[in-house]
Formats: sequence, structure tokens, C-alpha cells
Amino acid sequence: MIVDIHNHILPGLDDGPKDWGEVKLLAQQAIEAGISHVIATPHHKHQHKEHFYENSPSRIIDLVEEANRLFKENRMPISVYPGIEFHLHEGIDLDIEHKLHDFLTLNDTGKYILMEPPCSYYPCYTEDVLIRLLEKGFVPILAHPERNRVLRKHPEKIYNLVQMGVLVQVTAGSITGVHGRRLKNFSMHLLDHNLVHFVASDAHHFSRRKFELMNAYEYIKAHYSDDLCMYLKRNSIKALNGLDFSIETPQLIDKKIQYFFFYNHPLNQVR
Repeated sequence: MIVDIHNHILPGLDDGPKDWGEVKLLAQQAIEAGISHVIATPHHKHQHKEHFYENSPSRIIDLVEEANRLFKENRMPISVYPGIEFHLHEGIDLDIEHKLHDFLTLNDTGKYILMEPPCSYYPCYTEDVLIRLLEKGFVPILAHPERNRVLRKHPEKIYNLVQMGVLVQVTAGSITGVHGRRLKNFSMHLLDHNLVHFVASDAHHFSRRKFELMNAYEYIKAHYSDDLCMYLKRNSIKALNGLDFSIETPQLIDKKIQYFFFYNHPLNQVR
């Protein structure tokens, strides 16, 4: 059983598939890659170029049911579950206060929720928002922190979030190098310091942004250990079912490593 907790497989909601034909192609690519269960996490409250994505839980759940009917009719061995990728936007504190029902958790279990930071800056309210969600009984999962330029310079912020109870999801393509050496090496540093709890595909398209999850697991198995690979796989299954799990003790990234984002840094070697 291979679970992908972060992807954009539902049609017409964001920058994922445009229609059901593209959904089938993306699902077939996931099946061929060895993935059996996916949690659909369309963007919510996210500005992407000229588009602003806002998706209600009811709409997501309806499309998940439709997707599962489609896959069953076509005898495609894959199951889809509802989720959301909630952007850390200005005004999110008001959403927590007045629209908590919009915070759709992974598989609607009421536990794990995927939270997306911006890439170009780190909102000053991030810690306060995540603490409030923890106090509400949610377990926030920080989506692809390796993409955030501030977190790459200051990885101690990730360590502090994990110490608070926040979990971390790194994108599979960042680990395999599909998204470039800089993101790959930062992802490696996070793995080295027990600061990764999930690996997920963040798949959007059957050819341009595919399900890279199994390739990332193979890389981790080859360069780290089978135990770490199994740990990450089990965590995703736990998240799907809304179950608790123990994390490895996080380690603070040493100051000397925090300058690896320069391409010519000696720590920025090929792995």
C-alpha cells in the first residue's frame, strides 16, 4: 500500500488537470509508478499568477466521489481521498476564527491538515497560525518547505516548528533532483536531521509534473536506509487513517550548514 498525501489530481479546481481525460492519464501514471492511494489536495486561498484558487470542502468531496466512480468503471486500481492544500495567506487568522469548516483535513479525518507557505517570503504570522491550529486539535503538515527561500537560509525555523508539533512534507522531485540541485541538497539536509516526516509527489500533470514518489523512495532507500524509507511510507498510511505516530528526534541544523544555498559551497555536493 503506497499512499501519496499531496497531489492535484482533481479536475478544474486549480493548476492540476483541466478535465477528466487528463485525470485518467495522471491516475494511470500513478498506477504505473506503484501508487495505490492518493489524497487529493487542491489549492485553497492561493494566488497563482493571475488565478486565485478557492475550493470548498463539499466541492472537493463531490469530485473525489466522481473520480472514484470513474476509476472503478475503468478498472483502474487506485483510490482517491479528500484533502486540501491550505495557503498561509493574510487573513488566515479570520478563517480560523470564522471558517474553521473550510480546513479540510487529509481524508476528512479531522486530524492532519496540509499547510502551504509562500515560496518567496515567510509570513510573520506563520508560527502563531500553526499554534492556533494545534490548539484546535489539528496536526499541521508544512508542505514543501524546501521551496521557501527564507527557510532555506534559516532552517532553524523548521526545527522550531517541528519542536512545536508541526510535521514536514518534502516533495519527491526535490529529493530526486527533478526540481534542481539547490532544493535537492536542502531536502537532504532535512533528511539528515530528522526533519522530514512525509514525502509526497505534489503531482499536477501526467507528463510535466508527475507522480515521482516511488523514485524518491528508491533514492532514500539507496542513499539512506530501508528503515527510513519504510518509516516515511508508514507515516503516510497513518495520515490517511488519521492515526498518531512517533517521530524521530529532530536535530538542529548547524550554523555552518546554513550557507549551503550558495551553489559553490563545499556542502553542496552531488549525492
